[in-house]
Amino acid sequence: MPAAPRIAVVGSINMDLVVRCGRLPRPGETIIADDAREIPGGKGANQAVAAARLGAKVSMIGRVGSDSFADRLLDNLRHERVDTAHTLRTEDCASGLAIISVEATGENSITVVPGANGHMTPNDIDAASDKIERAEVLLLQLEIPMEVVLAAIRVARDANTRVILDPAPVPDHVPNGLLDVDFICPNESEAAALLGQSADSIEDVIAAKSLAKRGPGTAIITLGSRGAVVCETSGLCQHIPSIDVQAVDTTAAGDAFAGAFGVSLAEKSSILDAVRFGCIAGAIAASRIGAQPSIPIRSEILQVARDSQRTI
Repeated sequence: MPAAPRIAVVGSINMDLVVRCGRLPRPGETIIADDAREIPGGKGANQAVAAARLGAKVSMIGRVGSDSFADRLLDNLRHERVDTAHTLRTEDCASGLAIISVEATGENSITVVPGANGHMTPNDIDAASDKIERAEVLLLQLEIPMEVVLAAIRVARDANTRVILDPAPVPDHVPNGLLDVDFICPNESEAAALLGQSADSIEDVIAAKSLAKRGPGTAIITLGSRGAVVCETSGLCQHIPSIDVQAVDTTAAGDAFAGAFGVSLAEKSSILDAVRFGCIAGAIAASRIGAQPSIPIRSEILQVARDSQRTI
């Protein structure tokens, strides 16, 4: 039996307040929602759980606060067999909070209050550098301070650890070094923002080629129900189709993709096979309510692959 791949995750840990409604409210409008739930989330924690559910040894590098959510968030990560040795508590501070409105189509609107996530520093990376150096893959997102993300990239680069960046939320300014990663995996709107274009005007393959030329070894634009476009710096591009699902809540679909993609890469799959694996994971997540509760285990992904006659 091969050893479990080692994945390091540097990122956010939030409690999600998920509000389900028939449709998202327009500016200035009040609507009546169907229900509300408190669900562990945060892009970093979601990706950590996604990787752990697929059998990886995952280290979560992040912060929670000193509020009532902190123990619940830590307990949840440990329940998912995520190593929290470098998940720190920040005193006199609230844990991260995301307010997520989800309409009947599965589309969502998300407002994030960083809380303790905003108190991460490059010192947190220094203290956990061995976890990054020993990992096959580092997963990153942008719900934490940019200097922390850049510090993590530098440690990974020096250790030849492959880096996957989910550039969400997209910053107003892209600093030097942010795109010095092996893989970048924005969705269409994030790709458009990175390129300074309208999401309605971008052509997926051209956008992916443009992103790849800016530094990442490979650009992957996730397209929801349409799968993903993969472009390498060589200019070689390919569309990877997804599977048909009824979208219920797309909140953690991108995180499920990133976690599954990272694990598959760490298991020595080809880039295209890893993207296929990630697309199925993301599609399954979109068909379920909530962030982490929606994330699939390996047997579910493999079953869907068999049912759809996909090779992964």
